[in-house]
Amino acid sequence: MGPLLVVVVGVVVGLVIAVIGDETWRVGGLIIGTSLLIGAVIRGALQSRDAGLLQVRSRGFDIAVLALGGIAIIALSIAVPGRPS
Repeated sequence: MGPLLVVVVGVVVGLVIAVIGDETWRVGGLIIGTSLLIGAVIRGALQSRDAGLLQVRSRGFDIAVLALGGIAIIALSIAVPGRPS
């Protein structure tokens, strides 16, 4: 449960920060994406029996899905333009 808890707490913190204001959504998105990347690193570092609920399929699949999701969310958080002034 520990490895999954790290990722879930990071995603929840990112969601809360993204929702609290118009200017904070980008920071929230970066936190969410970073949490997923941390999950990918944790999944790669731990053996399957220690990965807990981060283990869904094979190690490669789990790492790829977490890393691609994290990179996509970070890229969108950076690329989406802010509101015009």
